[in-house]
Amino acid sequence: MAINSLYFILFVAIVCILYFIVPKKVKWLVLLLSSYTFYFLSSSKLIVFLLITTLSIYLAALWMGKIDKKAKQTCKTIEDKTKKKEIKQKAKTKKKWVIALTVLINFGILAFVKYFNFIAGNLNTLFEMLHFQIEIPFRDLILPLGISYYTLQAISYVVDVYRAKIEPDKNLGRVALFVSFFPQIVEGPIGRYESLATQLYEPHKFSYKSAKFGIQLMLWGYFKKLVIADRAALFVNEVFGSYAQYSGITIILAIALYTLQIYAEFSGCMDIVRGTAQIMGIDMAVNFERPFFSKTVQEFWRRWHITLGTWLKDYIFYPISFSKFTLKLTEFAKKIFKNSYISKLIPAAFALFFVWFGNGIWHGASWKYICYGLYYYIIMLIGMLLEPLGNKIIEKLKINTKAFSYKLWQILRTTGFVFIGMLIFRSHSLADAWKMFCSIFTFKGIGTLFNGTLFKIGCIPQDFIILVVGVLMLLVVGLLQEKGYHIREKIQNQNLVFRWLLYYGVIFAIILFGIYGQGYAASDFIYGQF
Repeated sequence: MAINSLYFILFVAIVCILYFIVPKKVKWLVLLLSSYTFYFLSSSKLIVFLLITTLSIYLAALWMGKIDKKAKQTCKTIEDKTKKKEIKQKAKTKKKWVIALTVLINFGILAFVKYFNFIAGNLNTLFEMLHFQIEIPFRDLILPLGISYYTLQAISYVVDVYRAKIEPDKNLGRVALFVSFFPQIVEGPIGRYESLATQLYEPHKFSYKSAKFGIQLMLWGYFKKLVIADRAALFVNEVFGSYAQYSGITIILAIALYTLQIYAEFSGCMDIVRGTAQIMGIDMAVNFERPFFSKTVQEFWRRWHITLGTWLKDYIFYPISFSKFTLKLTEFAKKIFKNSYISKLIPAAFALFFVWFGNGIWHGASWKYICYGLYYYIIMLIGMLLEPLGNKIIEKLKINTKAFSYKLWQILRTTGFVFIGMLIFRSHSLADAWKMFCSIFTFKGIGTLFNGTLFKIGCIPQDFIILVVGVLMLLVVGLLQEKGYHIREKIQNQNLVFRWLLYYGVIFAIILFGIYGQGYAASDFIYGQF
């Protein structure tokens, strides 16, 4: 059940009505049953993978809770501090084994269904190079809906229990709801138990303001997806599908439009998801904060797919940074480079490698995704290495870093790096990405801007006009939000006539200019496949 379909809107309407009419005590059960109904309608028997994940983290959390409880009770009967320390250490070791087993089960499932054929293909290539008479057969595997998202969310729950940030929940149904909440299971955002779970369990009364704001957010999301993203896809799919026919300015435009497409689509999806939850009084994590105003690549990734970035930081970067190996690496770096900038950079670079490798492989079972992640790793590493030199140049030349011109240069530079990343991400292979990148510098195709050829590549002139208007709308909204304006609050304070004219304007824009119906095929959500 695609969230850009009328079926989803009808489903949300029914769920909301049921949620607000049932007694307070069973409101969360409506969400649970609705979530499992949604998942079953979308994935049928593949729901078994969701059940395995839910049951495994539920039992693991209870197991760790029992280990802690037993250790505390034993410590109460012992006065010797050394023995108490030993008991606590043994309990911690047992919990580590529980975590290891749970991670193995859940990431093992994810690795099998998502990466088996990729791993098999690479091993077969290796065996062939070594002249081994071994061939691993490929399997016809179907990726369960949202498995990349709910697996990370599930793992965060058991790790937080292990770290004693949260208590293990004894109610299986509540844990199941946290993992399966239907608006977020397709593309996130990746929620945390401490911030999301309580909201899901608490009964919420109907609020006109919440419902209004939720619907507004959904409308904005549908506008971004149907009017902007799917229209940009017409040009993008044509150029990337037969890139050998194009070069120069056409390739650049295709990369720019794909960047627009994926942003409008993914952030639009998040708006729909968060709007759906907000109608029922549930505030979900923000996943985008105007990333194209970023002045560095690091800042871009703090604003883009925020919940994935914070997950990687909390559950990969920090554990590796504070591991015994990294601490030894830090000591070694200090001995070699003394207490210099490089000595501090080496351990950070080591931990960041796993973050960006994880970011890449999470997106898909392909070398292009791994290179996509490592591309950003290299860019960031170069930036960190050159930072002291850059600061000296700025100081020497007396560059005003607060000037608008300097900030604009930073934004354009960052956007350029993002464009290259998007080229890798969208291309069918690394070889295609390289060929397209090289074709940019042939300086051919400039004539397409003036002879009308551009308007025959997937889009007609009217499509480009709508895209330009859409980009301007995104820009104006982004600028206002960047300056601290709460647009929906401002709209609420306007006169009734103006508000409804605005609402109807957006609705009719979606109906009239949305890409769907005869002659068009509405695009699936790009991030839904991950």
